[in-house]
Amino acid sequence: MSRKGILLLNLGSPKSTSVPDVRNYLREFLNDDRVIDYPAPLRWLLLEGIILRTRPKKSAAAYASVWTPEGSPLVVTTDKLRAKLEKATGLPVIMGMRYGTPSCAEAVEKVIAAGIDDLFVMPQYPHYAMSSYETVVVKVQEELKRLAPGVKYHVLQPFYNDPAYIDALVESAQPWLSKPFDKLLFSYHGLPERHLRKGDPSKAHCMKMKDCCSHYSPCQATCYRHQCVEMTRLFVAAAGLKESQYELSFQSRLAGEPWVSPFTDKRLEALPKEGTKNLLVMCPAFTSDCLETLEEIREEGKETFVHAGGETFSQIPCLNDSDIYVKYLVNRVNQWKPDHR
Repeated sequence: MSRKGILLLNLGSPKSTSVPDVRNYLREFLNDDRVIDYPAPLRWLLLEGIILRTRPKKSAAAYASVWTPEGSPLVVTTDKLRAKLEKATGLPVIMGMRYGTPSCAEAVEKVIAAGIDDLFVMPQYPHYAMSSYETVVVKVQEELKRLAPGVKYHVLQPFYNDPAYIDALVESAQPWLSKPFDKLLFSYHGLPERHLRKGDPSKAHCMKMKDCCSHYSPCQATCYRHQCVEMTRLFVAAAGLKESQYELSFQSRLAGEPWVSPFTDKRLEALPKEGTKNLLVMCPAFTSDCLETLEEIREEGKETFVHAGGETFSQIPCLNDSDIYVKYLVNRVNQWKPDHR
């Protein structure tokens, strides 16, 4: 009989908040050609000549502001989720990270050691993007082919529009939505516009036609921006929000080229002047709270909003290892029909 198991995959984190560890992490992360998709010589020059000279020190300070006694918030939370999912399903659950440790290779070695030959790969990304979902799936497929070619596997597809997932998000946000607020800002991680155009094989839809996300195209199966817009629409409908009660923005952009807009930091500056004094922020591109939600939004974002005249600011936590999210993942495991490739 086959032995089934689950592989939880997430982004990753530095080993510590030391500048050398953060530099090593950023080197691995930003040298991924699905993150910075420039030719290798140009990517090396950008990393070694510019980014890695200044950014590690700043990023190390940011990580230090959110680090827990147990370590990285993302890694700690994912491991707690792993343990809960293992208990709830009765299956071995292994954790792997695209960057840092435990690496995808280390995770596959644990799959082998556990005797698993039928694997459910669960990337913790609700949306498809070349720099998130695609890169971690391709990486673990490469490691499975290299280290465990006999293991059958099934990959969880992006679940941004799964009604059960939307219900879980709404339920988790209800304690905040049930109290008075002026607006809910959906802040998604940003991407260069170039990544969106690159994912459109027709080269005639994405970022080419007005309101492209609202008009059907096959390219939307791999269009991050469309999937963010659609997730927002589904959440708003399920939560019964009015049009005036929400908006969508994108965070974490880098300078040098056009990124998907509107920008979260600019909206946080402008909202108080437009009458929004009591703000809620959700980060639905993340299932686990991490540097981008805890430091960039809960700390920096709040400071920006309050300094601009805002009065109350609340970042609604990600689903993390909540019972709501564990229940959702258990249901997906129960629906699992192994892929016999």
